[in-house]
Amino acid sequence: MTWFADRELAADEAWLEGCRTNLQPLHRILSEEGIQRGLVGPREADRLWDRHLLNCAAPADPSLGLVPAAAAVADVGAGAGLPGLVWAIVRPDVDMMLVEPLQRRTDFLQWASDTLGLGPRVTVVRGRAQDVEPLAADVVTSRAVAALGQLLVWCWPHVRPGGQVLAIKGEKAARELSDARETIAALDVVHSEVIRIVADGATDPPAATVVRLQREGLA
Repeated sequence: MTWFADRELAADEAWLEGCRTNLQPLHRILSEEGIQRGLVGPREADRLWDRHLLNCAAPADPSLGLVPAAAAVADVGAGAGLPGLVWAIVRPDVDMMLVEPLQRRTDFLQWASDTLGLGPRVTVVRGRAQDVEPLAADVVTSRAVAALGQLLVWCWPHVRPGGQVLAIKGEKAARELSDARETIAALDVVHSEVIRIVADGATDPPAATVVRLQREGLA
């Protein structure tokens, strides 16, 4: 296994600007219904784009090659749809499975998906990741759910051979990857890396930081 690479990628600014437009309906939903239902904190309303929507959208930029074309993607602990609903909007070529144990959240996710007209490309799965049948996803993602070691225990069974986990993390991503060394050693991980994604020429803070771990098998 490669342990571990660290690199920086620049997101396509024109693509991100298109995302800003395409995500306006979701922005409205999160800032209104999301707050009313207690899925988004009131203090987050003024920073939904920079702190949440951009942070979620950046890793899905097709030019980065992190989320393959026509991928089957699972979002574990989908919550308010960050990043699951974001990816479903900005990447209409992918199919999203939103895994979430709490009914009030799955009700919101289904309502939001229907309201946004995302159709059959989005499937809401109610249940804990460890109780759900393996999803055989090309990519399993998660954001603000658990430390990486625990997250991998929940996510890895849902990654198909050759697939990958893309965990959206923060400034402690490298430390989390190091702390998860023992867990990773017990899995069929062939490559792991921390990737900083920058946008608008700003490198600090980055638009997003992700930990990518690839599973053994044909890509």
